[in-house]
Amino acid sequence: MAAPDELFCWEGDWGLPSVSTDCLVVLAYAQFAGAPLKVRKICNPWRSPSGSLPAFRTSQKETLSRTSDIIIHLRKQKFNADYDLSAKEGADSLAFISLMDEKLKPALIYTFWIEPKNYVDVTRRWFAEHMPFPLNFFLPGRMQSQQLEKLRLLQGDERLEAGEELEKELYRDATECLNLLSQRLGSQKFFFGDSPSSLDAYVFGHLAPILRCKLPNGKLQQHLKSLDNLANFCSNILLLYFPRDGRDGCSQKSPPQPDAGDFDNVPSKRRKQLLSAVVALGAMLGYALLTGIVSIQHVQQEALEEPPDLEDMGSHEEEGDG
Repeated sequence: MAAPDELFCWEGDWGLPSVSTDCLVVLAYAQFAGAPLKVRKICNPWRSPSGSLPAFRTSQKETLSRTSDIIIHLRKQKFNADYDLSAKEGADSLAFISLMDEKLKPALIYTFWIEPKNYVDVTRRWFAEHMPFPLNFFLPGRMQSQQLEKLRLLQGDERLEAGEELEKELYRDATECLNLLSQRLGSQKFFFGDSPSSLDAYVFGHLAPILRCKLPNGKLQQHLKSLDNLANFCSNILLLYFPRDGRDGCSQKSPPQPDAGDFDNVPSKRRKQLLSAVVALGAMLGYALLTGIVSIQHVQQEALEEPPDLEDMGSHEEEGDG
């Protein structure tokens, strides 16, 4: 029997199965289509097949990273959440997904990665606390730079800079998009009736983090919460398809206990965490020395002054059916 497809995605928080929009879209679509995935929730992208998250490894060992490519693959495997849509509904679905990419996604990037207070107090803090040492020292900043470049690409402005004028423009477009989505959903349970489709997965993935995360600057969040049908839509999907995650909550204060099937015992887990951290540290120091970022003497001094805390080392990995 062929091995199941595997999805590597960011861990969850805030009562969500993942903190990542792209991961949420794939997780929701797989649930809607009944795709039997092996889900690996991690906080170290270097442990994924592609070095980034989400990453999807097929039973033929092919690796996919783009959300659209993953959904196309699942459809080819006969897991199609859009099977019952008419031609017009299919066209409407593509139009609304394109609208979100153009009008909503830039505002989400700005909200979590560019807006100073949200980034410092929520985004950078979350990833720094959940990533293993030493990745937590430099990866959040690198991810922010990547998101800024993505925002510039979406906006078609290479010199785009954060500021009040940009924020107003992005939030105006996002508010317009949210209003159109709310009008299209109306009083229905899902966008095309009683069964969820790919559009429902995309909407859920984009809106749920805004709805559930506690943001210092919550302008977009306040508008979303005022649209009762969209807020209820996200809550219903969490209740129906992610009941173990769909509860109010903030960052975990203590690491969850390992499931019986994840590790044979806790000492084994500690060895794996230590090995992972040593490998990551070696890679980081090698890169730094190779590029001349630091000298050997400087690295050794910092290593002696701030030894890693073994209790906080590594990331928790959850496995389950998607």
